[in-house]
Amino acid sequence: METLSVIIVAAGSSRRMGFDKLMAPLNGKPVLQHSMETFLAMDCVERLVLVSPASRLEQLQLAPELLKKVLRVDGGSERHFSVLNGLHALDAQARWVAVHDGARPLISAQQTLATFKAAQAHQAATSGKRITDTVKRTDAQQKISESVSRENLWSMETPQIFSRSLLDQAYAKVVKEQLLVTDEVSAVEHMGVATFIQANTTPNLKITFPEDIPLAEILQQHSH
Repeated sequence: METLSVIIVAAGSSRRMGFDKLMAPLNGKPVLQHSMETFLAMDCVERLVLVSPASRLEQLQLAPELLKKVLRVDGGSERHFSVLNGLHALDAQARWVAVHDGARPLISAQQTLATFKAAQAHQAATSGKRITDTVKRTDAQQKISESVSRENLWSMETPQIFSRSLLDQAYAKVVKEQLLVTDEVSAVEHMGVATFIQANTTPNLKITFPEDIPLAEILQQHSH
């Protein structure tokens, strides 16, 4: 069985919204701990690199047998430098890498495995959802200027999973050409590589605002 290394990006202060979303309690555990425990319990995951300040890891209550798989590294000044720090911390033999946002606590092992299988088939895969809402573009005054067809439109999620060699090459290009990328899919796009989207039908909410916490609690309780 192929093994997967996971990088969880949890380096930001997350205080822009007035609260530390990664350490906020969600059904009795910090937000960050939920996705970590999901990945660490998976047989195929051999290593989890947590990109975060040391104080974050110290606040988590991870079981000792799970903690053995965890390696912590500091973040960088920008998100892509944080991911790069995570990549540099991986063993040379690591062949497949998943990058996950620590603010997405509800990711399931099932969706991660499906995305991993898709990555093995396509070299690059991400979890995502089809956009079902009507989409509009506005002007600077927030007045609608046009409708946008939602056909073939998707909202990106994480994990985003790639062959290690592809991700290394993509990030070398990002650094060399000083490109600004918001996710790994954007980084490999610059390599001319298309990423397959594995449709996700399970909740994978990104905690952004304080009111997302009670919503995530309800979604998690109903998905068990």
